Amino acid sequence: MRIIVARQSDGTYLLRPPPSVRTPPNGSTTGLPAADAAELVRTWETEHAPRWVFPRVEHDYPPLVAHGVRVGRCLDLALTEYLLLAHAGRHRESRSLAAAHARALGLPPPTETASDHHDLDDDFTLFDVHSSGLPPDVSPVEAAEVVLTDQERRMRQLDHPDRMRLLVTAESASALAAVEMSADGLPWRADVHRALLTDLLGPRVAAGQRPRRLTELAERVAAAFGGRPVNPDHPGSVVRAFRREGIEVPSARTHVLRRIDHPAVAPLLEYKELARLHSAHGWAWLDQWVRDDRFRPVYVVGGVVSGRWASRGGGALQIPKMLRGCVRADPGWTLVVADAAQLEPRVLTALSGDRALVEVSASADLYSSLAGALFGRAPTDDDRARAKIAMLSAMYGGTAGEAAALLALLRRRFPRAVSYVERAAREGESGGVVRSRLGRTSPPPSDAWRALTGAGDETDARRAARDWGRFTRNFVVQASAADWTAVLLATLRRTLPAPAHLVFFQHDEVLVHCPAELAPQVVRCLDDAVRRTTALVFGPACPVRFPMPATAVRVYADAP
Repeated sequence: MRIIVARQSDGTYLLRPPPSVRTPPNGSTTGLPAADAAELVRTWETEHAPRWVFPRVEHDYPPLVAHGVRVGRCLDLALTEYLLLAHAGRHRESRSLAAAHARALGLPPPTETASDHHDLDDDFTLFDVHSSGLPPDVSPVEAAEVVLTDQERRMRQLDHPDRMRLLVTAESASALAAVEMSADGLPWRADVHRALLTDLLGPRVAAGQRPRRLTELAERVAAAFGGRPVNPDHPGSVVRAFRREGIEVPSARTHVLRRIDHPAVAPLLEYKELARLHSAHGWAWLDQWVRDDRFRPVYVVGGVVSGRWASRGGGALQIPKMLRGCVRADPGWTLVVADAAQLEPRVLTALSGDRALVEVSASADLYSSLAGALFGRAPTDDDRARAKIAMLSAMYGGTAGEAAALLALLRRRFPRAVSYVERAAREGESGGVVRSRLGRTSPPPSDAWRALTGAGDETDARRAARDWGRFTRNFVVQASAADWTAVLLATLRRTLPAPAHLVFFQHDEVLVHCPAELAPQVVRCLDDAVRRTTALVFGPACPVRFPMPATAVRVYADAP
C-alpha cells in the first residue's frame, strides 16, 4: 500500500490514501496543518505500515518528525528522479516535482536552472518540489501520482531494474534517517567544548579578534623571522617571509612547512591547527549548531555526485579528532561506534571477482594481508604502507613517486581487480559514463572537455582525458561503496531495537545512541545488517568479507 504525502508552500499538507484506507471523520486530507497531518500519518502508519510517497523527504518529512512521527519506509520522488535522470545521462536536469511531472506527460518542463547534483549551497530552490511550476489545476499529490507511475515505467526499462529498485529504496530510507538524525541530534557536551576552547585558545574574544593563544603564536612567528611583521593567516605573507630568509617554498601548506628546518615552522604549524579550530569549530560554531547539548546539522543524502552524503553547514562530516571528546552519551546510555574496515578495496574485490584478492579480503586488516601477498614475506609497517599506496593508486589513478611501480606489481598479482578500474578509466578517457553496482551513473564530461579533447592542444587534451579517466576510475568504486552504505543504513534503521537510534553517519562509519543495556543487541544488529547488505548488493554468494567492528563507548574519542 502507498500513501502520498506532500507539504505545500504554505506549510499545510495534502495526503492521498487508497480507497481502502479509513479517512478522518470529517474526511479531510487536504490543507492539513502539520500537527493534524502528523496525527493522521501516525494512525495510518500504525494501522497499515504503508510505503509513504514524498515528493522530497528533506522538505516534507521534518515537520512530521517535529510532531513525534516516524515512518517505516518511503519513496523519495526527487532522489529517484535524479538517479533515473543520471542513468539516462541527464544529470543537470531539474528533479523538481514540476519538471518531473512535465516530463512524465511529454511536455516541456518549466524554466529550469542547470545545476550540478554535487554543488551545495544554502539555497535549494532548484529542488523546491512545491514551486509554482505546477499547472494551477494540478495539486502536488496529483503530480506525485503521475511522477510515481512514470518512474516505475522507466525503471522497468533498465537493464537491471531490480538493482535500481534496491538503490531507490535504500536512498529513500537514507533520506528518512538523515532527517531523523538532524532532529535527534548528536549528543554533544557544550560545556566540555567550551572548556577545551578556553584551554587551547584562551578566553573568548570578540568576533574578528585573535584569541590569546593565537596572538602569542603570531608573535613567536614574527620573532622567528627577525621581528618583521608576518600574517600567519595569509599564505602569501608566510611565503614572502621564508623568501626573505633565502628559503623558497611553493605554498604555506602544512605538508610543505613540515619539510622546512626553520624556527618559525613549529609555531606556524601550531597556529594553523588552532586557527582552523577557532574558525571552523570555535565559539561561534558552538552557538549556531549545538542546542540542548545536541549537534543538529542538516544532512544532504547523495549530496556528492558519487552518492556520498554532504551536509549543509556545520561541517557535520568533518568532526576533528580533538573534538570527539565532546561527543558523549547521555547518562545511562552509550554510543555504539562502527567503522567499515577498508570498505572501498573490499568493494573493488566484490565488483571485480578477483579470487586472489578475495583471499586477501578475508583478513580484518586487508592492507597487511595485501602486503604479504605482494611482497611474499611477513609484512612490516612499511610494507603495509606501500601496499596501501598500491591499492589507492589503482582506485585513484596515482602514479607519482613509487606509486607507478607498486601499481604495476599489484596489476601482476591481481589482474582482474586492476583491470576493472582501468576499464572504467578508459571509458572516462573516451568520454563515456560508468555505473556503480546498483546503477548510480557518472556524469558525462562537459562540452568544453569534449572540445578540448577533440580538437585542442594535444598535451592539454591528453591531460584532460587522463583527469576524467581518474574520475571514472574511482567513481565505480566510490559510488558502489555508497550503494553498500545506503543499503546498510536502510537495513539498520529498520532493525535497531527501540529506543536505540542512529545519530551520526560519515561515509563508512555509523554511531548509534542507545541505553547501555541494549549495546550488545545493537552490535548484533550491526553484524546482521552487514551480512544482509552484502548479500543484497553483491548477491548471496558474495565471498568478500566486509568487517565492521563495533565498540560501545561513553565518549566518541574512546572508540578505536
